[in-house]
Amino acid sequence: MKLNEIKDNEGARHRKMRVGRGIGSGKGKTAGRGQKGQKSRSGVAIKGFEGGQMPLHMRIPKRGFNNIFSKDYDAVNLGMIQKFIDAKKLDAKATIDQAALRAAGLSRGGQDGVRILAKGELTSKISVSVAGASKGAVEAIEKAGGKVEILVVKSPQEKAAAKKGTVKKANDAAKAAKNAK
Repeated sequence: MKLNEIKDNEGARHRKMRVGRGIGSGKGKTAGRGQKGQKSRSGVAIKGFEGGQMPLHMRIPKRGFNNIFSKDYDAVNLGMIQKFIDAKKLDAKATIDQAALRAAGLSRGGQDGVRILAKGELTSKISVSVAGASKGAVEAIEKAGGKVEILVVKSPQEKAAAKKGTVKKANDAAKAAKNAK
């Protein structure tokens, strides 16, 4: 095979159809849209419309609830932490936090931090600083001789509310000072 002999398979590439470009093109005049009617015109938005019949998306029952205020924690099991310590990917002597877990490849997401769960066994003495831990995980870490520090993590909504509160307090103080004069 030579470079000048390389070509695509037959039918792998084909030109884009140019509609409305004369009789000879095969897609002239109505441009493949047929005759008359709403769909032959521009600006048609009837997706999901079933001719007046109740549409499928409205007939099917809705289930569940999406809590917009829920915290997004990345769950990490004790067994996996021990496995990474044994593989020398995590340092048991250093404090294990979200950054260390992310660097080791144990944590990926978790907008609000990492939560430690008690699945698996822990034999190493570790110090953990995370956003949350289950009761079983705290007991297992302390049983192994380690310690757990739970960080107080505020969500963006809580931060915004706190910021508004400080602005409001400052405004109230300014009004009080103005009224005192």
